[in-house]
Amino acid sequence: MTFEDRGYSVCKVDTATDELRLFLTDPGGTPYGTFDAVDARLAGQGKQLAFATNAGMYHEDRSPVGHYRENGQEVQRVIANAGPGNFGLLPNGVFCFGPGRAEVIETKAYQQRDVADCPNATQSGPMLVIDGDLHPRFLEDSTSRYIRN
Repeated sequence: MTFEDRGYSVCKVDTATDELRLFLTDPGGTPYGTFDAVDARLAGQGKQLAFATNAGMYHEDRSPVGHYRENGQEVQRVIANAGPGNFGLLPNGVFCFGPGRAEVIETKAYQQRDVADCPNATQSGPMLVIDGDLHPRFLEDSTSRYIRN
C-alpha cells in the first residue's frame, strides 16, 4: 500500500486460522540468522514460510536485547528501564501472541500480566505508535532514519 507517497508492505494474519510463530534457534541451539534458514527448516516439516520479519532487537550474536519468550520458554527477561539507544527510549513494548490473539503491550503493562497469557513474546523499542499517536520523542529533524517494521 502507499501512504503519503511512500510504499509499505502490509501482511495480515488471522490468529484464528493462521500459524504465527517465532524462530530464534534451530533444534541444536544455533541462531537461524536468515529467513532462508527458517524456510529450509519448515520445508523439512512439509511447510513453507509465507512471510517473515525481524521481531524484536538483537545483539550481534543474534541473542535478544529485550524480552523473548517462545512457546512458553523465556530466553531473555523483560527490560523495563530506560537506557541508551533506541531500545531504551521509553515507552517500549512487547509483541505478545498466543492461540487466537496478538497484541502490542507497553512493557510496564505487560509486566502486570500473567506470563501464561503470552506464550510467545518479543520486546522492542521504542513503541512507534501509542494509543493511535506517534511516539512523542520522534522528532521531524532526527538523525535516526532507520527503517522500522
